[in-house]
Amino acid sequence: MQRIVVLNPKGGSGKTTIAINLASYYAFRKQTPLLLDLDPQGSSMRWARKRHPNQGPVHAVSPFSRDNRTTRSFQLRAPTGTTHVVVDTAAAVEAHEMPDLTRAADKILVPVLPSDIDIHACSRCIQSLLLVAKIRREDNRLGVIANRVRRTTLMYQSLIRFLHTLGVPIVATIRDSQNYVRAAEQGLGIHEMKTWVAREDVAQWEPLITWIDTPAGTPVPTLSPETTDAAPPAAVGSDPGSAEDCAAGAAEPAEDYVAEEDSPTETVSG
Repeated sequence: MQRIVVLNPKGGSGKTTIAINLASYYAFRKQTPLLLDLDPQGSSMRWARKRHPNQGPVHAVSPFSRDNRTTRSFQLRAPTGTTHVVVDTAAAVEAHEMPDLTRAADKILVPVLPSDIDIHACSRCIQSLLLVAKIRREDNRLGVIANRVRRTTLMYQSLIRFLHTLGVPIVATIRDSQNYVRAAEQGLGIHEMKTWVAREDVAQWEPLITWIDTPAGTPVPTLSPETTDAAPPAAVGSDPGSAEDCAAGAAEPAEDYVAEEDSPTETVSG
């Protein structure tokens, strides 16, 4: 059973969007995912309740869902045969909470948006994971997702340059797409939409799935320049500087858009 934790203390970074789409991907592939919603807002739980019986089953649980007929530990148990546990963490997670959240995780995903505020929040998050939770780069457990991006913006280019300074692999670049909103409204994931509608979005998940399936300690599959529009991410085990130096790498200030692929979109909160 593989445990995947989606974590970023900054609210609105897209944790729920990543978590529900991972869970739906495994359900779509006829596996048995458990979606653990640790966010008091319960967005993942609401999404799971929208799913139809003819869709792949996603078992969703939350410590905030009360059932007086059973104990909390029984409610949160992983059903027999569970293949993947996807953890949607809450916003405002403190650094001292990260060791407990990540201790049993096979993979830890940190989504970050292309904005100056989110870049600096990501810096603090990575610092806490490296120094407080004691996540080692060479274990190949920690990956960053550039989320909700528009490639034609200077802020996107600043984000990619900043992420390369962390010594942590960029495991996916997810575009700003209304397909995520449409899918979530129906209790679907991006992989469950019609192929001709979501082909481009589905393709962007392939590097992420490949990285998740890569055992700990093995070389990190790097994204091609076509995927990131930048140089390949630093390899795990490289020496980009101390954890403090990497996490404190100053991102460039937010800059004006060069052009836009489409109008701003909404996504599932998280």
